[in-house]
Amino acid sequence: MLTFSILALVILGYADALPSKGHLRTSCDLSCARLQVPANQTQLIAPTYAPSFIGIGVGTQNYTCNATESTYALVGAVAELFDSSCLYGTPTFESAPTTAYDVWSATTGITIQEVITMMGLTHDSTVLGQHYYVLNPVGSGLSPKWDFTSSGVTAGNSNAYVIGAKIGDLPSSNSSNIDNLMVKAVEGELAVEVFRVDTNGGQPPTQCAAGDSNITVKYAAQYWFFQ
Repeated sequence: MLTFSILALVILGYADALPSKGHLRTSCDLSCARLQVPANQTQLIAPTYAPSFIGIGVGTQNYTCNATESTYALVGAVAELFDSSCLYGTPTFESAPTTAYDVWSATTGITIQEVITMMGLTHDSTVLGQHYYVLNPVGSGLSPKWDFTSSGVTAGNSNAYVIGAKIGDLPSSNSSNIDNLMVKAVEGELAVEVFRVDTNGGQPPTQCAAGDSNITVKYAAQYWFFQ
C-alpha cells in the first residue's frame, strides 16, 4: 500500500495536467454538457439536455453475507461527492473517476477528502454532498439518497436531496466494477434522474460463508444529476 507521502509524488503529474487553480470554481457552466452512454443498449437512456450537477463519488459499497446463497448482498453505500463540472471538456474528465479510485484503493491512512484535494479536481475540493442509503419512502427495503443539503451551492436548502429507485442497470465491461445505473427520483427536488457511470471497483468477492463479517469495498464513479 502507498503511504500518504509517496502518494503525493505518484499523482503530481496528474495535478500538473489540470487547469490552473485560478480557473477552477464550484459548478462551472454545464450548458453544453451531454451524457454519453454506450450504444446498442436500452438500460441507460441519456437525457438530451444538460445536467444540473456532475460529481465524482468516492467511498464504499457495503455488503452483508447472504448465508442461504453464499453470496454478498448490497446493504448500502457511503460516499462523498465532489464537484467535477469544471473538468468537463478537458482531457482529464473521463479519467478522473479511475484516477480517484486508483489513489483511493491503493492507499491506507488517507481520507476521501485528501484524495480529491491532492488531485486538485475542484477549487477547494468542493463537496457537493453525501451519498448513502435510507429507508424506502414509498415501499420496503433501502433506497439510495444523494444529499446536497449541507454542502456547496445548495447548502441550507432542505429540498436539495433526491431519493431514487433504479430503472436501468448496465453491467460494466470490467467484472470488478459495479454496474452503471439510471435512477428516477421518488422524493426530493435535487434531480428527477441520476446516472451512475464510469464506475470503478465496488464489487464484493463472489462467495461468502455463514458468519462472515459485513464488508466495505472501495469504489469511485461519476454521477450526473438531471432536473
